[in-house]
Order: sequence, then C-alpha cells, then structure tokens
Amino acid sequence: MNINLLVQFLALIDELRDREEATAEFERLLTLCGFDYYGLLLAPRPVDEPSRLLLAGRWPEGWPELYLRRRYMQIDPTVRYLGHAQQGFRWRDTLGAFRTSPHRKRMERMMVDARNKGLEDGYVFPIHGRRGLIGSLSIGGKPVDLESVELGLFDSIARRLYWKLVHAVDPETAGRLAEVVDVELTRREMEALTLLAEGMTSHEIGRTLGISSHTVDWYMNGIQEKLAARNRHHAIAIAFRLGLVS
Repeated sequence: MNINLLVQFLALIDELRDREEATAEFERLLTLCGFDYYGLLLAPRPVDEPSRLLLAGRWPEGWPELYLRRRYMQIDPTVRYLGHAQQGFRWRDTLGAFRTSPHRKRMERMMVDARNKGLEDGYVFPIHGRRGLIGSLSIGGKPVDLESVELGLFDSIARRLYWKLVHAVDPETAGRLAEVVDVELTRREMEALTLLAEGMTSHEIGRTLGISSHTVDWYMNGIQEKLAARNRHHAIAIAFRLGLVS
C-alpha cells in the first residue's frame, strides 16, 4: 500500500511553489504508485476544443490526437459516468453502466484504442465545488489495484492539486468557480434540466419522470425565469456554465 506516500504528498502540496514544481512532484508520486499517465482537467463542457480543459497531464504519444480526431469525448464512458459520480471510480467499471447505449460499440472501440496506447486501466476522481462538478483527475496505465483508503487519499489529492493549479494557471477561473451560485432550483426542476441537457424532449422527460409534458413545460418556464434564459437552449448553456449540469 502507498498510504504513507499519499499522506506525505498531501502534507507537501501547500509548500510547492508553482505549477511546475507541483506537477513534477505529483508525477513522481504517480510513478512510485505504479501509474504512468494522468490528466487533471476542468469539468467537461460543450466546447469546441476539449484540449482547453487540461490543467496538467502526461499521456501516451499520439493518444490525445487520436482521442480528439475520433471525437471520443462525446461518447467516452468515463466522462459520461463522471457526471453522476460522487467519488473515485475505475475506468473498466464504467462500460457496464452503458450496456444499452446506442454508442456502446464506439465506447468499446475507444477502450481498445486506449489499451493499444498503453492505457490499460485506471481511475477517475471527480472534483466538486460550489457549482457542482468542476473538474476531475484521471490516472492510469498498467492495471493497479487501489484499496479503499488509497482511493480516499487520491480523492483528497485531486481536490487539493486541482485548486493549486487553477489558482496558478488561471486566477480568474478560480475566482469564478469559487463563487456562490445564487440560483435555487427545486428537485424536479433539476431532474428536468438534467434530462433536457441529455437531449430529451418534453414528452420524453415527462415519460421518464412520470409526469405530463404540460407539467414539464411548466418546470421549464420556471427554470428559464430563474436562469434569465431566453429559451431552452440558452438555459442549457447557462446551466453548463454554472456547473448545474455536466
């Protein structure tokens, strides 16, 4: 077990002077723990260039280019699973959550391509803030079995390192992410908004939630008013920006 190494790194983070020193020490820690690759990212959002989300990372040669060229971010099971995760999870466990997905074959193809590049397995640790999901840490390479205590320590490291690098790289973004979101949506409004962000129509949302499409439209009107959105598309864009959905 690498508990002592992980605890020592947690104690060291605040003493690291800048982004370069923080990433160098973290990469040394990963090597000692048996991981070859990693990515520390801002929360996935519908942006034109997913590479802009990267705060720090080390990937196999050619993998980022292949990932972007084949538009894997749109169907990546680890990214899709991340939107609902509250704690760290293993890459290989995510496919099981999408057995009936129409994108299942592309997901499997992505996993095969990843293994061929040396990304055989790994873990993702979600990072939450006042605006919901704000980032994630992905580590991997050869399969490594982490125990529950180690998973908890990596969760803590992910949060601390994320804020260290965000403040160093983009203080403006750090301030925006730390702001309190003065929007209070009801549970039903959040459920409807989440399903809307997944591309569902009012009829489909109503069927999923067991309510009429007219009731869904009522919730949507309330959501648009609270978010000061011009229409549903605008409401989704604002919700992504605020971290209400991911």
